Amino acid sequence: MFPDICNLLSDLGSFLKLCVPPPYYDLIAITMALLFRFLQAFALLLLASAVAAEHTSNWAVLVSTSRFWFNYRHLANVLSLYRTVKRLGIPDSQIILMLPDDMACNPRNAFPGTVYSNADRAVDLYGDNIEVDYRGYEVTVENFIRLLTDRLDEDVPRSKRLGSDAGSNVLVYMTGHGGDQFLKFQDAEEIGAWDLADAFGQMWEKKRYHELLFMIDTCQANTMYTHFYSPNIVATGSSEIDQSSYSHHADNDVGVAVIDRWTYYVLEFLETQVTSVTSKLNLGDLFDSYDESKIHSQPGVRWDLFPGGEQEGRLRTVVDFFGNVQNVEVENANATEPGSLKEDLAEIARLVEKWQKRDEEYSAILGDSAGNVTEDLHSSSLHLKLKNTVGPTKMAEDGSWGKRLVGISVVGACTAIWVAGSILGRSSV
Repeated sequence: MFPDICNLLSDLGSFLKLCVPPPYYDLIAITMALLFRFLQAFALLLLASAVAAEHTSNWAVLVSTSRFWFNYRHLANVLSLYRTVKRLGIPDSQIILMLPDDMACNPRNAFPGTVYSNADRAVDLYGDNIEVDYRGYEVTVENFIRLLTDRLDEDVPRSKRLGSDAGSNVLVYMTGHGGDQFLKFQDAEEIGAWDLADAFGQMWEKKRYHELLFMIDTCQANTMYTHFYSPNIVATGSSEIDQSSYSHHADNDVGVAVIDRWTYYVLEFLETQVTSVTSKLNLGDLFDSYDESKIHSQPGVRWDLFPGGEQEGRLRTVVDFFGNVQNVEVENANATEPGSLKEDLAEIARLVEKWQKRDEEYSAILGDSAGNVTEDLHSSSLHLKLKNTVGPTKMAEDGSWGKRLVGISVVGACTAIWVAGSILGRSSV
């Protein structure tokens, strides 16, 4: 963007140097230098704002893959994360919640209409403000992959779509029963590690995420991200290969385990340490909080797909994925739609080319006039009168040049101010 402006000013300067008499050229050169300084400062400001606005939104995909009452804890895992991301500002419109069974309304539930993740039952995770996007037998491997890759039918409502884009950070949390490189869906089908890797690969190709945090709580969870190959992904799981993922504790009145160990301690960190969206705690702090003696398995983290590796990935704040950000869209520098910066610059270039052609035509007319005068001087005795006629014309040319150059300067300055104003207007939206 800025090099295009510099090239434009350079071409305009060369044109003026060839065509403009020295007194006028010096004045215009000063004006052009000041204009160049202004555009240089403006470009730096625009670049800084574009970098800051690269991450424009957060989305969360929270999936429980287990059915039946004895898997109560898996639904509680997901609802606990759901409550946390809502607390940190992500709205329901940017959360996809997939629950294969309705534990709150199960006949075995001693506390109808509620779901708890702790035996003290201090917080009802089901509550009044829960929005389930995929329920029951809608939670399938096919629907999950279609959701991620945006391969849904046209009649699928917006609430069932992942509306992320190239500026979105996406949190994907999954829990259920699994094994070496697979995760079961409702004890009827399974998704493999390669299936998941290819789904994320399509997401990257289709510009459906900026950065992605993948979290999974299941037996042998870390094997599910071994085949990931797309950039800008941080992945973490609850257990290594050949290790089980254990529940934390049971509620005797409910009659089953209410939460898994790894998810319990992740939530403990989020609820006690990340108290607001302004928290500066980063992913490194979260992963350092893992305690194998409490989790009873070996959690894992994969950094190599993230630009800068572990050193850079650890610096990402927790709220970069669990919190919300304002939606700020920055115009693409390569955009060509009407009103874009690239089209504005092209229009200015066309104006300069038009001025150059007019100047060439004007010079040609002056050349023809001079040739006619020379012929008349050789063929007529009225050469003195013709000479006197040409003299005042030369004076008139100098005066017209001054007017034209003043006009060019004014038009150039106004054009630059117009372009800058239009860009600032779009950047501030």
